[in-house]
Amino acid sequence: MPPRIPEVLPQGIEVNTVLLDDRELVVAVADTAALRRKGLMHVEDLLDLDGMLFIFDDDNTGGFWMKNTLLSLDIAFFDADGAVVDRFVMDPCTANPCPKYSAAGPYRYALEMAAGTMALNPRLLTFQD
Repeated sequence: MPPRIPEVLPQGIEVNTVLLDDRELVVAVADTAALRRKGLMHVEDLLDLDGMLFIFDDDNTGGFWMKNTLLSLDIAFFDADGAVVDRFVMDPCTANPCPKYSAAGPYRYALEMAAGTMALNPRLLTFQD
């Protein structure tokens, strides 16, 4: 049975399995500019998802923000080899403008999970075959 995903996510969004260290995670994949812009905005419950994986074609240095995001989230940034670059806890934003969370260096992937569900010191993100 396919995992239940929030109705506010785009119809047909790809869901995949990744490993964070030794932990298997079910994630929605944001691999286009439009999906990355929307992210987890307006999501009230992740249901069967562990989080959302943002995939970039090239190294990125842009920050993330929490505009219209209802859940507190953990975020970790990973380089092209899957090694952790940085990690933050992000809270929903009610200010204008919202604060940005920027990694300490270039990253290729970013993983968002409900706050408190990500390891405090993640090391490696790998993809299932």
